[in-house]
Amino acid sequence: MAAESLSAADSEKLSKLQSAVAGLSQISDSEKSGFINLVSRYLSGEAQHVEWSKIQTPTDEVVVPYDSLAPISEDPAETKELLDKLVVLKLNGGLGTTMGCTGPKSVIEVRNGLTFLDLIVIQIEYLNSRYGCNVPLLLMNSFNTHDDTQKIVEKYANSKLEIHTFNQSQYPRLVAEDFVPLPCKGNTSKDGWYPPGHGDVFSSLKNSGKLDTFLSQGKEYVFVANSDNLGAIVDLKILKHLILNKNEYCMEVTPKTLADVKGGTLISYDGKVQLLEIAQVPDQHVNEFKSIEKFKIFNTNNLWVNLNAVKRLVEADALKMEIIPNPKEVNGVKVLQLETAAGAAIRFFDHAIGINVPRSRFLPVKASSDLLLVQSNLYTLNDGFVIRNKARSNPANPSIELGPEFKKVADFLSRFKSIPSIIELDSLKVTGNVWFGSGITLKGKVVITAQSVVKLEIPDGAVLADKVINGPEDI
Repeated sequence: MAAESLSAADSEKLSKLQSAVAGLSQISDSEKSGFINLVSRYLSGEAQHVEWSKIQTPTDEVVVPYDSLAPISEDPAETKELLDKLVVLKLNGGLGTTMGCTGPKSVIEVRNGLTFLDLIVIQIEYLNSRYGCNVPLLLMNSFNTHDDTQKIVEKYANSKLEIHTFNQSQYPRLVAEDFVPLPCKGNTSKDGWYPPGHGDVFSSLKNSGKLDTFLSQGKEYVFVANSDNLGAIVDLKILKHLILNKNEYCMEVTPKTLADVKGGTLISYDGKVQLLEIAQVPDQHVNEFKSIEKFKIFNTNNLWVNLNAVKRLVEADALKMEIIPNPKEVNGVKVLQLETAAGAAIRFFDHAIGINVPRSRFLPVKASSDLLLVQSNLYTLNDGFVIRNKARSNPANPSIELGPEFKKVADFLSRFKSIPSIIELDSLKVTGNVWFGSGITLKGKVVITAQSVVKLEIPDGAVLADKVINGPEDI
């Protein structure tokens, strides 16, 4: 929204901010204008209010059931032709700090000594080798992960794939009190800046020059996914469907469980498909939003987007996604970050759809409890693909809660001599100073609590089935 719709006070605020930002030499002109544009929209109160009564459940034409997609041809030449139109983009801006690791999260070892990034490279190499195609890997870094990633990708120099990197925007944090950029207050460290959410992917792709490079190579679609989602692998059925039906945008959604009630969902609204996030929901409807009855699906953040459409919309400055204000505190100073999400762009693309995919396409590793799942015998590794063990009959994964002693990856690994068998596990809750031996089997519902400072060791070879353990005598 243009600055002319601002109040006099806000116009003055914006004008001062423009002058301050103009003097920031650390960022490019396109980053400066993108930031001012975002702040201007925020100040003008361009919030998107949803009229609850207008919300409709999307039909199967809008959110397509995965099982209804046409099968893939047996002809490898046809598959090669499909894949040669594709670029794989992984969002690589996050750090591993919440799991106690330094550097980009994508270099955490997931299984068999292989990192997220190793697995992604192996998967794409497999496709390129098998079909003789050229699917490039594109990593969107933030200023937090750029330097480390540049060093890390050197180890893939002899791989059978091209790796490209680009940076998402770097915006200054705003001091909440007076709306001055934090770097203008003498804070010259990285703390003064933030990456403005993954909604920035489209303009950054264009500004980096990568978008035009790929279009000139005949690429048509980009598959965007979080680097920590092990289920986000290239799917030929989805790609074929989008090309045949000229869908400019596709969001993979999957059925909600009670663990996903806060996730964004797809709705039909004013004749278009759009993302509805919990932050947009009026207070009186929050419980309804969380219900699995009315809103049955949620966004996996696996997105397929037509590259020509990205170019058209970015050049027209048409991607005005909902702004997510994110208040933070840096060294005691209250600051504001304005962010956007890539999923919210769905309403600007033509023939946009959702595809209701199997849960196996959503396997994020956000905590050590997720690492326990993927390192266990519940999964196997094949050509870089993490595949679920058919021996487990329950379609849902066990629910796992590990105490703070397991939060850091190094601590988690040191507390397990080997990862237990969990094929028949329903739920596991571990509290306190607990250590696991090797060859342990967990079944049903298991609760293990170490009392206060006591060290509780689960012995090698123990089989715990539907047990509550408060001390060695309970094993």
